[in-house]
Amino acid sequence: MKTYKQFRIQTEPVNVELVSGLLWQLDLDGINETDSGLIVFAGSAKNISQGDLENILDRLVDDEQIQSFTIEEETLEDKNWNEEYEKNVRVIKVTDRIVIKPSFKDYTPEKDQIIITIDPKMSFGTGEHATTKLVLQLIEEYVHGGEKVLDVGSGTGVLGICSVMLGAESAICIDNDEWCFLNGDENVKANHLENKVEIRLAEIQQIKENNFDLIVANINKHILLEIADEIKLKINKTGTLILSGLLIIDEKDIVEKFTSIGFVLKDKNEMDEWCALVLQLD
Repeated sequence: MKTYKQFRIQTEPVNVELVSGLLWQLDLDGINETDSGLIVFAGSAKNISQGDLENILDRLVDDEQIQSFTIEEETLEDKNWNEEYEKNVRVIKVTDRIVIKPSFKDYTPEKDQIIITIDPKMSFGTGEHATTKLVLQLIEEYVHGGEKVLDVGSGTGVLGICSVMLGAESAICIDNDEWCFLNGDENVKANHLENKVEIRLAEIQQIKENNFDLIVANINKHILLEIADEIKLKINKTGTLILSGLLIIDEKDIVEKFTSIGFVLKDKNEMDEWCALVLQLD
């Protein structure tokens, strides 16, 4: 009989996107997000232990990204992974206008709604997490039509896809993770946007295009601080920058860094302990 290990992980504060991204460096079979944390799956042949997870989470504690964590391990009989995946993905109404749905679930749109088809698989950005919702809400507000968009750390590609469906002219979505590149490309095709949304396996330093009207980045605070100067090089003088993946306590450091290179804070949005910031060049 085949078995697999299931690890239930809770962190304080909850930061599923950050933790998920780091845990994928292990050879896992799957990660499901819950309201309070993560459920991590690893087949018995993978030889992954609780200690392997603890090593990664201990580094987050040392870096003050989380304060504490707990892990509960179980060994269970093998199951249908596709069935488990589909049970844990639902239709998400982000705003009155924006709805995200998996391809295998039906939804009848209401008047003026845009329906974004996203199958997340092993990448991130389903609309479930507060950070993604915050950015999508701000994209709805700040996309007026005709913009050229850059999505940095694009995961599923949902932010670039949403921008175009709201009227942006085009979007380039970049991520340095191959799973995200493959999944993002699948999601672009599922929404029939191959001519408007491009997924690239790349870092921002590799992007030759500049003069973007809108740059969105839903990634970790430390990465945003590292790439701030590169972001400035890519945005046009009247462009808008939307940053998320941030705890409310991160706002001060982010604003200090970006104002030091010429940005001003124009707007922000908060949900639970998370925030998203809107900045423009002064």
